[in-house]
Amino acid sequence: MTQYLISMYQPDGVVPPPEVLGPVMEKIAEFNADLRAAGAWVFGNGLTDPSSATVLRHTGNEVLVTDGPYLEGKEHLGGFEIVEAPDLDAALAWGRRLAEITGLPIEVRAFASVPQDETVSGSA
Repeated sequence: MTQYLISMYQPDGVVPPPEVLGPVMEKIAEFNADLRAAGAWVFGNGLTDPSSATVLRHTGNEVLVTDGPYLEGKEHLGGFEIVEAPDLDAALAWGRRLAEITGLPIEVRAFASVPQDETVSGSA
């Protein structure tokens, strides 16, 4: 089976009030329980505010460290799920459910496959 990244994008600076966020989080917990029951769940979690990010850039002979998100934008990656699915249609079905639950834009992407006999070296 292929693993897929299901990314949730949130508008910057928008935090729903508890009476809105609470029911959404309950539905996400149910969604994750359904993923587990289907044997599709690999990992998932929300992320802290993008202002808490640290960016590392290799330039010349050093790595520069800067505060803040890599990209400035009106939306940011707010959370993600990694699922295993037999094909893109099945992964999209999980993504569609997440879009319905959260009302957020959802991106579904397959992980690049690596042959089993290859090991990943430290090169990037």
